[in-house]
Amino acid sequence: MRVEQSVDVLGEPWLAETIGLPPDDEGPVVATLVSRRVERPTGRAVLHVHGFADYFFHTEYAAWWLERGYDFYALDLRKYGRSLRPHQTATYVADLHTYFAELDLAWWRITQRDGHDGPAAVVLSAHSTGGLTAPLWAHHRQPSGLGGLVLNSPWFDLQGAPWLRSAPAGAALDRLGARHPMREISREVTGLYGRSLHREHDGEWDFDLTWKPLTSFPVRLGWLRAIRAGHAELHAGLTVLAPTLVLSSAATVRPAEMDDDVHTHDVVLDVPHIRRWATSVGPHVTYVAVDGARHDVVLSRAPARAIVYAELDRWVTAYVDGPRVSTG
Repeated sequence: MRVEQSVDVLGEPWLAETIGLPPDDEGPVVATLVSRRVERPTGRAVLHVHGFADYFFHTEYAAWWLERGYDFYALDLRKYGRSLRPHQTATYVADLHTYFAELDLAWWRITQRDGHDGPAAVVLSAHSTGGLTAPLWAHHRQPSGLGGLVLNSPWFDLQGAPWLRSAPAGAALDRLGARHPMREISREVTGLYGRSLHREHDGEWDFDLTWKPLTSFPVRLGWLRAIRAGHAELHAGLTVLAPTLVLSSAATVRPAEMDDDVHTHDVVLDVPHIRRWATSVGPHVTYVAVDGARHDVVLSRAPARAIVYAELDRWVTAYVDGPRVSTG
């Protein structure tokens, strides 16, 4: 099979492969599989899925897995990052299950084409909105090669005032989202989180501000309707049998200006929701709250980041690289 890969925007030895998908009502659709291989193959791999208004640029996170002998793959979903095309509405999808198409194709490439086909050979990693989509996919597909699931601040419930999560609010969103799916939802975005990350502002990370804007992308009614449907499915209980690690910050704040809290808390999601719904993923879940971590815990400041990697090392050693734990 001929593999059409090119050097990725991250530079060598990173490669990118465009995956063609069926067109939608906006035209052609693609996803992008980014990869880097270890020098001495072990048959193990990681597949990472990004969050909302995001894409893969987390080379330090990838390096951690590569040093352990895992080939690293990251999927830029349709209408995100490398996969976003000029004719498309950035980030929009009307059903989270739509993403199963590119996840299926990426999984096949990793496990069958590239030879990571041993039992429990692949770890699925995901952040934020990806942390909702990935367990839904794993629940429905039950892939035999899934060795573990790492969820970095997964979006398990709608943040904000309690009335937003009420039954009347949900019913209203369902009606409006079906009738006016592309209507933008008015919201205040301060840009503080993006500024806390980017090296040209108050952070230390380099990423493309057209693919990950400081002030995010518009949120549309149809997309939020899809998110709430995903939340409802998660809350009803999933059955992901692989060991799962859920990582988050220890607390949430809603700052009005740039201060130390922006760097040391989750300023995007409500941490109590992550904690509450973590065990809805499956029967074997480890939850860790990291004091001082940001929303994307692997982009936290160095002290908190060190804790994140120590906890990840503990979990991988115990449940993925070590003896398998029976869930039945």
